[in-house]
Amino acid sequence: MVLVSGSGTNLQALLDAAADPAYGADVVAVGADRDGIEGLVRAERAGIPTFVHRVKDFADRAAWDARLTASVSSYTPDLVVSAGFMKLVGERFLAAYAGRFLNTHPALSPSFPGMHGPAEALEYGVKVTGCTLFVVDAGVDTGPIVAQQAVPVLQDDSVESLHERIKQTERLMLVDAVGRIAREGFRVEGRVVRFGALG
Repeated sequence: MVLVSGSGTNLQALLDAAADPAYGADVVAVGADRDGIEGLVRAERAGIPTFVHRVKDFADRAAWDARLTASVSSYTPDLVVSAGFMKLVGERFLAAYAGRFLNTHPALSPSFPGMHGPAEALEYGVKVTGCTLFVVDAGVDTGPIVAQQAVPVLQDDSVESLHERIKQTERLMLVDAVGRIAREGFRVEGRVVRFGALG
């Protein structure tokens, strides 16, 4: 199950990978918090069921979170991937998908949490940044780390050029990690994520 808010490039990377039976994972549905986005078009083109739940259509965030949780649960996914989903889920969703909800972040966690990782990396003057795939918890980009990849910061980088290289690396990392999880399983021990069968 994949959640999107925009163009769906990470979703497309997962769909492309899933087309190979050896990959081991399928995208069972795509949910969004906005309609009319390219991510939904990509899903529909691939024949994947979709749904849209806009926060403004609900009485409050708790009601939205309850509906999102119910809609995701109707597809009984083993794993939920936030692929550019720009909404924070609530307590009900986190409880339902604890340990099975993944998100990416355009920095090497725990550095530069939040929305502006590439800009903050440039401003700080780091020479290496990157991307992180993590298990979502109640914090902001604080969950246990599944995978990370480094991206060098070039002398003439702008926020846009750096972010674009991070996104390219992020797609490869996401596809690799989700495939490994599907084929091998994974477990979280404290803050450490280990690939391999449970038990």
